[in-house]
Amino acid sequence: MPSTRPTRKATALKAAPALAKKATPEPTKKAVVAPKSKKRTVEEARDDSEDEFGEVAIDMASDDDEEDMDGDDESDGAEDFPEEGEEGQDMSAADLEEDEDEDSEGSYMDGDSIVDSQEELDEEDVEDDEESDFDDLVEDDIDPNFGHNLNEPLAPESDYNPIIREYPEIDPVYDSDSSTEENENTVGNIPMHWYDDYPHIGYDINGKKIMRPATGDELDKFLSTMDDPDSWLSAHNYKEGQDVKLSAEELEIIRRLEGNRIPDADYNPYEDQVEFFSSKTEIMPLSAAPEPKRRFIPSKHEAKRIMKIVRAIREGRIVPRKSGYVPPKPKYYNLWNDAEDKPREEHVMHITAPKMKLPTHDESYNPPAEYLPTEEEIKEWNEMDKEDRPKNYLPQKYNALRNVPGYGQFIQERFERCLDLYLAPRVRKNRLNIDPESLIPKLPSPRDLQPFPTRLAIEFLGHEGRVRSISVDPTGLWMASGSDDKTVRIWEISTGRCMATYYLDELVTSVVWGPNKEVAVLAVACGYKVGLILPEKLFSPELALHTEEYLKAGFASVTTGEPNPKAQWKQPTPAEFEKGIRVWVHLQKPVKQVTWHRKGDYFSTVAPDANNSAKTKGAVQRVMFHPTKPMFFVATQRYVRQYNLQRQELVKTMQTGVKWISSLDVHPAGDNLIIGSYDKRLCWFDLDLSSKPYKTLRYHQQAIRSVAYHKRYPLFASCADDGNVQIFHGMVYNDLLQNPLIVPVKILKNVHQRVDALGALCVEWHPTQPWLISSGADHTIKLFS
Repeated sequence: MPSTRPTRKATALKAAPALAKKATPEPTKKAVVAPKSKKRTVEEARDDSEDEFGEVAIDMASDDDEEDMDGDDESDGAEDFPEEGEEGQDMSAADLEEDEDEDSEGSYMDGDSIVDSQEELDEEDVEDDEESDFDDLVEDDIDPNFGHNLNEPLAPESDYNPIIREYPEIDPVYDSDSSTEENENTVGNIPMHWYDDYPHIGYDINGKKIMRPATGDELDKFLSTMDDPDSWLSAHNYKEGQDVKLSAEELEIIRRLEGNRIPDADYNPYEDQVEFFSSKTEIMPLSAAPEPKRRFIPSKHEAKRIMKIVRAIREGRIVPRKSGYVPPKPKYYNLWNDAEDKPREEHVMHITAPKMKLPTHDESYNPPAEYLPTEEEIKEWNEMDKEDRPKNYLPQKYNALRNVPGYGQFIQERFERCLDLYLAPRVRKNRLNIDPESLIPKLPSPRDLQPFPTRLAIEFLGHEGRVRSISVDPTGLWMASGSDDKTVRIWEISTGRCMATYYLDELVTSVVWGPNKEVAVLAVACGYKVGLILPEKLFSPELALHTEEYLKAGFASVTTGEPNPKAQWKQPTPAEFEKGIRVWVHLQKPVKQVTWHRKGDYFSTVAPDANNSAKTKGAVQRVMFHPTKPMFFVATQRYVRQYNLQRQELVKTMQTGVKWISSLDVHPAGDNLIIGSYDKRLCWFDLDLSSKPYKTLRYHQQAIRSVAYHKRYPLFASCADDGNVQIFHGMVYNDLLQNPLIVPVKILKNVHQRVDALGALCVEWHPTQPWLISSGADHTIKLFS
């Protein structure tokens, strides 16, 4: 039954009119409108919560429930009526009147509600206290500023003004620390070497530059270190640009860091464990909040997930476990293995061990008679070696299985079986069906690379010895040849007619025309000297006169200078002068090669026997001037060195990889060169790519004697002692990213007959036409077009 005693609210409503009559405001005091009651706000919030739950009946009949609700009322923060003597809790008459009006105007739901249940609480002790409070409440005890709107200003003399605050007085004698007085660098965490080129090291808080402090040299640092015994306690601050003395705490941190200890000395890593969750079982719960409604209602999210699985089972996407399901067999591991024994997956190429052959009829204890060996077969089997026997046993016959003795070779057979499995690895090798032709790089057809020489056009006959050297003049009209018959012949290329013959007293090893068209001079190497020949009959008088003056001027400049003991310039005899010889250069060793500079004002000679007097590393075999740059190439037996003539220094060393270099030629563009060797190899070098060969070609069967580039066409050729001449297409592109294209286009076989194991000795290209000229040991010179 609900209680019939008046509640606290009812008591307050009864006392409010009397209090309003008793408390009349003074005429000097200003009436202040009280704020809205907090209890009213709580009751409205509870009305909203009732709307969320709907029409829910709550039984408030029992006394225990009343006590619980009373406790909830206090926990919810419902404001009780002020007790007597409590500071700041006095209520004005206006507040009580407003509460009365609000209670009279408010309407609640019919039936048992939260507010009605609160009105039925036990009020025996509260009633006496409230009556005494209202009796003692007077007008003077009520603060007129209570409930004041904070947006309106208050009187300064009011004690309840929360805006006026008292602050401690500022001490005029304030001794600030040194950190605020110094100009702190505010550049932040940046590399300080950015300010190395500036006179300042940063900016202070006002944006002014902080100039770099003066620093002494190393001697000043040393003297300051010796004078200051505490210099080892300082560290250089790059941000401030000065040395900072370390404190005792910082030194202690450094010592602890060097000792691999925790920097903080007060930190104890072995503190007692703090049990954030006690191991003791609590009797009372930590929270007495009621269980939420969602814990008693089935979850819609879980229902959706279950229906999703049900649809998958109906559609067959999920197959439930059948009744005949067999669980997987347990995996066994090695118990005696110290390391973690993980199951190793079989390799993709793994092949299982082959099984042993099943026993045949002759291995039976009672084999048929035709499987039993005869006496001769037994004797032959015993005489054979164990490795040659087809079987390691002889068939025997027993009347019963109990009469069969133990097999004596059982252990040996098991051991050999293990050896076969261990020593014979089994790997599956996939056989690739690849066409061998697809592995060969696709080269252009030789027909697309024409023109190049393909047939014999002219044969030059007249020499009686090996023709070691040939050369074509820059105009392309004349060709000179030197032979072992001690003669130099000049031929007309277009007709093959011999125009002049020069007889010398030594074997002719090299002949080279000067590259300058304005000077008609031929250099000839024979024995220990080099001669310069002017064939007057072949050229115009103006060109002959110009050449004559050119040689006289060169001879005069050499004779007037300091004498060179290694090369002496001498004038020819009158008989030799009549033949056309203008200058003789006498050397100390036999000359094997002569080569001209591209301008025609220098020439170089090679004497391989003069190793002691030369400053080169190794025996020099060939030399060559660069066609466009002041570079000089020197080929020794195994290396090709590139020198800069202006700087007089070594630029690059090419590693040929051959045993003995025989010939050398430089591409007209100057970025590539080729060498021939006595071990049948031809190497192409890309000077911009690497110091090792870009391509190594081996098409000859014998030693290569000569290699040559064409001056205009992308062609180069080589000749060897096998009598054959190889012609290649060698295209060099202007694009540095594209490699040269090398294609063999023609093999001229049996061009020269082999005489004393020597075949073709020299090849030379026509300067303007795709014609190739070769000379050999068979005393002939041939032109191919």
